[in-house]
Amino acid sequence: MVWLGTRETRLGSLVSKDRPYKPMVKSDGAQRESEGAVVVQIGVQKNASGAKGPCFDRASGGGKRQGMVGSVRSSNPAGHKPGDPTSEMALEATGGDVRELQRKLWLAAKRSPGRRFHALYDRVYRSDVLREAWRRVQQNKGAAGVDSQTLAAVQEYGAERLLAELQRDLCEGAYRPRPVRRVQIPKPKGGMRPLGIPTVSDRIVQQAARIVLEPIFEADFLEASFGFRPRRSATDAKEVLRRSFIDGYRFAFEADIRDCFCSIDHERLLAMVSERVSDRRVAKLVRQWLRAGVMEEGVLRQSVAGTPQGGVISPLLANIYLHRLDLAFADGAHGRLVRYADDLVVLCRSAAQAEAARELARQVLADLGLELHPGKTRVVDLTEGREGFDFLGCHFHARVSGRLLERGVRRYYLQRWPSHEAMVRVRQRIRALTGRNRAGADIREVIAELNPILRGWGNYFRTGNAARKFVQIDRYVERRLWRLMRKRYGRNLRPGQLVAWTREGFEAHGLHRLRGTIRYPGFAS
Repeated sequence: MVWLGTRETRLGSLVSKDRPYKPMVKSDGAQRESEGAVVVQIGVQKNASGAKGPCFDRASGGGKRQGMVGSVRSSNPAGHKPGDPTSEMALEATGGDVRELQRKLWLAAKRSPGRRFHALYDRVYRSDVLREAWRRVQQNKGAAGVDSQTLAAVQEYGAERLLAELQRDLCEGAYRPRPVRRVQIPKPKGGMRPLGIPTVSDRIVQQAARIVLEPIFEADFLEASFGFRPRRSATDAKEVLRRSFIDGYRFAFEADIRDCFCSIDHERLLAMVSERVSDRRVAKLVRQWLRAGVMEEGVLRQSVAGTPQGGVISPLLANIYLHRLDLAFADGAHGRLVRYADDLVVLCRSAAQAEAARELARQVLADLGLELHPGKTRVVDLTEGREGFDFLGCHFHARVSGRLLERGVRRYYLQRWPSHEAMVRVRQRIRALTGRNRAGADIREVIAELNPILRGWGNYFRTGNAARKFVQIDRYVERRLWRLMRKRYGRNLRPGQLVAWTREGFEAHGLHRLRGTIRYPGFAS
């Protein structure tokens, strides 16, 4: 039998010491990720062969070793020294390694619902995990934090250099998050929403921690939750509502949690995280992010509650916190819950069940220190199209099927289309790009700026019953461009030129058309 350490194997350290662990031999294919020894290779001089370096890494030996748990793979495939800020990590793609890590963590958590993971911190600063975290931060874009460091500045400084420095700080325990920069953004229905923007470095580390923690908690999350989860979308949530109406759910309890992200209790949240994670260094990371403070207009304020909206790891923490609400509705006795972050709808079979669902949600949220927004909470009767409700930017309303009505069958289906607020917002964005100040711009440049807005808006709403709304927006864009051209030429307008500015003419210049893009949800991709 070969042991992977000078005194004890890392195998036992991966399981919480709160419960006994029985080692057992497993094949490579059956080995759990959290049972495998993942080692960061750091060059250490004058150290015994096989001993651990200052960051608990093997001082010698690259490649794989065979031990009682099978093959052991280095967690730093490039083999660079994280303590050397000038050395750059290898540039080869390692996304497959990260996906494999997440798959194994998910399987281990799914097979053992009561398991607490003990050794996760070294996964957070793995080279491939940090590199994947940086790729996702780049993809999500975003503004600079309190240090005014932008993504472009990081690329100029050297992304690999920054990742190596972060890896060193995490390994040595020297990492300290900076306060988040708070800005106020307008809400669709009025008011302002506080948005917290972490620094680029903090976003990278948060993303790395999310890569490691998310599969563990995903194994516990229920089907009722759709917001900010892998392979789940707003379209999936809207489809559940549509199908539930067909199944006989004719009443809806719609609600919004008041100041959810700003009211989450830190100690309760950390206790929920500790139910699955017993690694104290990971818990310390989460605690540091929660209490990093907020910088607003040059004034630093301490954080006593809440997770900043805009933080990379905040959606995961909010889902962990609201998992208690999902569990309360899991048995289906109070209806079918559909939750997207802090917005929720419960489909019920009767008005009495909807009122019971409202009371249950109120009690559960009160235990969590949260409350329902009184102005956004109500019970809706969907029977025969009597009432409707807004959810995820769509208006839901029961309507008679036209095709069945032609055959004498009067049957209602829950349909959806862009809500009034969604129509107002997209018109505002179109108006901002086609104002009088753009009269001197080339029409092709204006169309090039309009197309991303039209495509994004259309792709989100095209899985519903939005054909009429799409035609309205198409006509609105045509009118705005026609007025823009008329303003541009003014008195210099030549005979017959005005007639040429038609929808077909604008489409010949590349204008995106919304009508005709409606797709069934299963074929929308």
